[in-house]
Amino acid sequence: MSETQTTRTISVTRLYTDEAGESHFVEEKLDLGEVNFAPPAPSMFLSAPTEVRASVYLLCPDGYFGDLHPAPRRQIMTLLQGELEVGTSDGEKRRFLPGGSVLVEDTTGKGHSTRALGDAVLIVTQL
Repeated sequence: MSETQTTRTISVTRLYTDEAGESHFVEEKLDLGEVNFAPPAPSMFLSAPTEVRASVYLLCPDGYFGDLHPAPRRQIMTLLQGELEVGTSDGEKRRFLPGGSVLVEDTTGKGHSTRALGDAVLIVTQL
């Protein structure tokens, strides 16, 4: 018989700017607690809430390229369709597939680049 878990941890990709203005990716852990979120459905695991300013859909057409630029605001970008390649000013590039999400916090400094490989549809949650 297994013991019931009341907490879980997930990995979250964060894009941030350091003191020198360079952007970087980092994987961070996010704690989730077990809650009865949608009764009568079974309990699920939920993070602490974050205030949201707006939520928008964004389409980057196939071939779109935005060279290094800071994010206009702190936001969570979740890819729904297509593929995105995001580059940091330190030279790292990551590809995001549908379901991939990143907490974008590089609102100052050199920023990041964005390339759409196919029409890329995202939901952007502005914090």
